[in-house]
Amino acid sequence: MYGNLELFIGGKWHGANGRKGEDVINPATEKPLARLPHASKADLDEALAAATKAFAVWRATSAYDRCKIMHKAADLMRERYDAISKIMVLEQGKPYPEARAEVVTSADIIDWYAEEGRRSYGRIVPGRGKGIRQLVIQEPIGVVAAFTPWNFPVLTPARKIGGALASGCSLILKASEETPGACVEMVRCFADAGLPAGVLNLVFGVPAEVSEYLMSKDAVRKISFTGSIPVGKHLAALAAKGMKRTTMELGGHSPVVVFADADPEKAADTIAAFKYRNAGQVCISPTRFYVQEDVYSRFLKRFTEYANGIKVGDGLEKGVTMGPMANARRIEAMEGFVNDAKGRGGKIETGGKRRGNQGYFYEPTVITEVPDDAKIMKNEPFGPLAPIVAFKTFDEVVERANSLEYGLAAYAFTTSNSTAAAIGDALESGMVGVNSIAISTPETPFGGVKESGHGSEGGIEGLGAYLVTKFISQG
Repeated sequence: MYGNLELFIGGKWHGANGRKGEDVINPATEKPLARLPHASKADLDEALAAATKAFAVWRATSAYDRCKIMHKAADLMRERYDAISKIMVLEQGKPYPEARAEVVTSADIIDWYAEEGRRSYGRIVPGRGKGIRQLVIQEPIGVVAAFTPWNFPVLTPARKIGGALASGCSLILKASEETPGACVEMVRCFADAGLPAGVLNLVFGVPAEVSEYLMSKDAVRKISFTGSIPVGKHLAALAAKGMKRTTMELGGHSPVVVFADADPEKAADTIAAFKYRNAGQVCISPTRFYVQEDVYSRFLKRFTEYANGIKVGDGLEKGVTMGPMANARRIEAMEGFVNDAKGRGGKIETGGKRRGNQGYFYEPTVITEVPDDAKIMKNEPFGPLAPIVAFKTFDEVVERANSLEYGLAAYAFTTSNSTAAAIGDALESGMVGVNSIAISTPETPFGGVKESGHGSEGGIEGLGAYLVTKFISQG
């Protein structure tokens, strides 16, 4: 089921051939799946040269023709969804239905960008003098370097590929070394769809070495990064040296506010399902739960029941609803959060420990009675941990929800229209779901504020991230 892992540079696939590399590990078994080759500096130079040459070709290709190739790639992704999904489960761990949904949604992203690229409109501004014509046009920024994490091996690269290619840019993608296989197969769909050589290049390697090497090159004019805040800050500083445009989608620690007028059982069912998706390894996962006192006990009871009903196991097994953590680091992190919470008086309502001794499985966990200065209330857990605490007033919960440096996503539940409007305005977040968790679609902007980053993917904003504005005054 797991295919060969290769680099894709200048329209050609490159295997090990003496290159350094690393093993890709199945998180459900802790056994190696395949050997991943790393790009050498010569490989990166080849990718830069190929992307630079291809940019001249791709930017001159009409938006109509770019659209056709992208649609064909999306169609191939849908045709091959089963194989790609199974590869993703093997390397990342999420259950097969989640992997399948990710592949299909990623194809939708490519389709949406393909169409939106045909609507990269400029405008004519009336001149002040007779015979003066003033034009505002949008042009592709140039060669893009993109860096993506392991938690969504296809969807996150699809956002960057879609925006870059639809705008007329060429791209060098460094996807995650821990989950490379599904991305390799997605890139293969573009190659088989007839994308000109060099427009899309895929490399792997030691992350810091690859990113710093690519970002030091004048040919690269745009950086798109999804990952942690510390790494994002480092890359933003490197980009500033060359005045390179950046899109940074960094960490989150999403508050959930459940007001007393909400249906607590319905809210618990909705947000618990979202909490344990991909074992909580989602940047917009709900991670801090504030429930108004009047409905606290009902919400907690239903949420805990949901957590207890989750079937944990290998993502390819039928009926499994939560797979393993992606790697051993996540298990260690969960243990650190739980031990800190217990040390501060926290109560484990369910879960709280590793499951089994093979594979990186961790139990769906609910924690109560944790103070706001507990580690789990201040730092993104990125795992299946749900701290649930009570609050009294609107102003109190807004202050607590906005108290951190994060500002990626936030959620609220209420049946009051006035409260819905007020909380939507009050939460300091790039995305807010009020009685909804649908904050990530191809046609809507996805991005954060504060230290959760800047810029957006998705929507017209996602296309604009790869365009520069040119003004022409013609007499």
